[in-house]
Amino acid sequence: MVSDVDRPAFVRIEEISTNTPTVKTFYFDYPPAARAKPGQFLMVNVLGIDEIPISLSGIGDRASITVRRVGEATERLHDLGEGDVIGVRGPYGRGFSPIEEGNILIAGGGIGVAPLLPLTRQLCRMRRVKLTVVLGASTRDELLFVADMERYTLHRGTVLVATDDGSCGAKGPVTALAHKLLKRGAFDAVFTCGPEPMMKRLFEQCEGAGVPLQASLDRYMRCGIGICGSCCVGKYRVCKDGPVLSSAQLREVADEFGRFTRDACGRRTGLSSPQ
Repeated sequence: MVSDVDRPAFVRIEEISTNTPTVKTFYFDYPPAARAKPGQFLMVNVLGIDEIPISLSGIGDRASITVRRVGEATERLHDLGEGDVIGVRGPYGRGFSPIEEGNILIAGGGIGVAPLLPLTRQLCRMRRVKLTVVLGASTRDELLFVADMERYTLHRGTVLVATDDGSCGAKGPVTALAHKLLKRGAFDAVFTCGPEPMMKRLFEQCEGAGVPLQASLDRYMRCGIGICGSCCVGKYRVCKDGPVLSSAQLREVADEFGRFTRDACGRRTGLSSPQ
């Protein structure tokens, strides 16, 4: 029997917000997403174009996905308006496993900030948690959800920003800022999402500091349910075993994580050097 998460549904876009020159957030009513965990994703059918995986940036009575314009499907999605229809199924995958107390570092780069938004909101409800959030982008105009993160962490921590060009916050990659924090502070856990080379660098920093990390990976996916194998990193299927992998899992695939991805044919292709 097909479950409600596997049964494709057609939903009407209720609201669209423009976050940056290249990023929009789409809001719609989809009841299965209300049970999702931060870090899980939907398979989104851009009708007539393609079906692509997109992490949830909003979980609750109304779901949301935050999308960067990078290819044919996302280009078409950005052209849609309120009232237009998309197909969705899910939520899928293993999300983040929050801890209930301690000093936590959240590090997001680019569009990777999106799945960290509901995670931060959840963690801020826990009384014995202190948060440090670091957000990175290439430039000021591409920073994502800074005001939302500041609102969530108002009584639970602080938000710091880094941009590659120095137009806002610290100049340089978010990993440089995170490295300074890891050397100064005693963190109990790190949660991250962003470009894979960035997360690879952060993973290495956490290993050196002895801090456990959870990273949400973004890989090419066709099925989203662990059948096709197009999203594999080492022995793990990102759609099924992830997208969130722990430090222990990342150690097992250290020869591939942050170094290679896979194309539509399953061939390994190189990633750019970590920051």
